[in-house]
Amino acid sequence: MIYTVTFSPTLDYVVSVEHFRTGAINRTTSEAVFPGGKGVNVSLVLNNLGYMTTALGFIAGFTGAEIKRMLWLNGVESNFIQVERGMSRINMKVRSDEETAINGQGPDITEQDIGTLYQRLRFLIDHDTIVLAGHIPSSLPSNMYEQVLEFLKNRSLRIIVDAEGELLTGTLKYHPWLIKPNAEELGDIFGVEINSREDAVPWAIKLQDMGAKNVLVSLANEGAVLLTEDGTIYSSKALEGKVVNSVGAGDSMIAGFLAGYLDSDGDYKEAFKKGLCAGAAKAFNLSMTTKKEINFIMRTTKFNIKESHR
Repeated sequence: MIYTVTFSPTLDYVVSVEHFRTGAINRTTSEAVFPGGKGVNVSLVLNNLGYMTTALGFIAGFTGAEIKRMLWLNGVESNFIQVERGMSRINMKVRSDEETAINGQGPDITEQDIGTLYQRLRFLIDHDTIVLAGHIPSSLPSNMYEQVLEFLKNRSLRIIVDAEGELLTGTLKYHPWLIKPNAEELGDIFGVEINSREDAVPWAIKLQDMGAKNVLVSLANEGAVLLTEDGTIYSSKALEGKVVNSVGAGDSMIAGFLAGYLDSDGDYKEAFKKGLCAGAAKAFNLSMTTKKEINFIMRTTKFNIKESHR
């Protein structure tokens, strides 16, 4: 079974505005609402690719109820914990001359709520997959991912982590199966600037030396780099297409990578290809990507993946 954990799921309110201006009334030219949060996005794409998941995390208020309802409408099973105080986040994404985001705070999660999460994590069994992804609310410990993996350390699980800074590096001693920093996140960890695939490789190696088994680095219009547990390095340019909405592209890449790995019985190159296609399919569309869109890109793309070894 595949589980995703999103500590602060959202309703993503995506609007288009011509020439957005601050300090003025702006009128939208289009509007859409989606359930969001990085783990939720991974669940949605995996479901579209034919893999059942259970979405875990914390929800509250009318926005939390709507997140749960929208996931149900999309065929995604959830087992969220209902929090008493506050409400689930609404994140506004403004598409204009530049992309702008305004993110909500989320509910107040208590120690009792965290205890309930641990009770649900007890049901994970060996060989399950768990995806820890996204924002940690201020009401939670800053090392929450590390605490979760400490709780699960005696299980034989496939662990995927998509987080920033110390939230990510704190998990490396538990040897996650896959981590997926983007260029900015990778640079921030080591205090460097990542401008190309070549720039990313030595720092991906460093993260592997720190404990990660596989490191997938997304680099937006520069493409992506994968360092596998056997030391193989795959590198690819970004796939060609018009970027419409980049929000969620990294989450879609994770889902595509995992689906490609499972589809191919553990072929990392095929997983990398499907991850690239899933990320591109999301970037080329306003809504979350579908299996049909991903498979179309897989069929029509002439991949130019470079292979080397660390």
